[in-house]
Amino acid sequence: MRVTKVFNNNVLLATDDAGTDVVLMGKGLGFQTHTGDPVRTQDVERTFVAGGGTTPERIVAFVEEIPAEDIDLTEQIVAQARDVLGEHITGHLVVPLADHISFALRRAREDVQITYPLQWEVLHLYPREVAFARQALDLVRTATGVELPALEAVPLALHFVNAQFGAGELSRTVEMTEVFGAVLGIVETHLGVPLDQESLDVARFITHLRYLFVRQQRGESAPDMQGVLLDAVRGQHPLAVAAAVDVQGLLRERYDWTVTGDEVLYLALHVARLAGAVGAT
Repeated sequence: MRVTKVFNNNVLLATDDAGTDVVLMGKGLGFQTHTGDPVRTQDVERTFVAGGGTTPERIVAFVEEIPAEDIDLTEQIVAQARDVLGEHITGHLVVPLADHISFALRRAREDVQITYPLQWEVLHLYPREVAFARQALDLVRTATGVELPALEAVPLALHFVNAQFGAGELSRTVEMTEVFGAVLGIVETHLGVPLDQESLDVARFITHLRYLFVRQQRGESAPDMQGVLLDAVRGQHPLAVAAAVDVQGLLRERYDWTVTGDEVLYLALHVARLAGAVGAT
């Protein structure tokens, strides 16, 4: 690794062999160091990956403000989250998650109460992330002796969901969650019955929507299928296709996305499965 920028005697920006920007921290690491110098790797105590919406400058401000023990705890949580939730949980998550956990601990110690929007949606739409978020709260309690409110599982789960999208701004995932709630409302309106939010079929539908968001953000299209299949599905499941078309319109209006006929077909097939589960026609 070579030095790109020296922030102070203990923190510098470097580029690794893969061309990734990393913020390195260590006592005296930046002393008498200049741009282009090789990094004294033996002096590196912490490594933070820049990118994914987290700038090097933000990382520097972060390490100066957040207690080291909170960062250590968050690194443990991120490592366990990667094992449980998947490889999309990367080092990019450490900074925003530690920032949240540290301030949550401060609020708890000062007995400051806070509420979170979309509580119901998060708890029902992201069961895997919520389950691990509750484990993370146990880890926080064990490490610090502070019991954070159970509701803190909501923002923690959103951070884990957000990691699927490259750990950009959390507001994007909050907006996506609102849209998911609206999509389920569209489906319920067309089917005329409420959905079981905790059912496997709903979970599969939400998973499909999440990957739709990922594909749209990456500029990718759904696998190509014969358009004639949509007409066949429309003949068998008109309510499902009508719901899928309305979802297409919602995403076009909200994000200006081009949701192809193939994607509408996939959505319709998921809705048809939901219709069968609730006995709608």
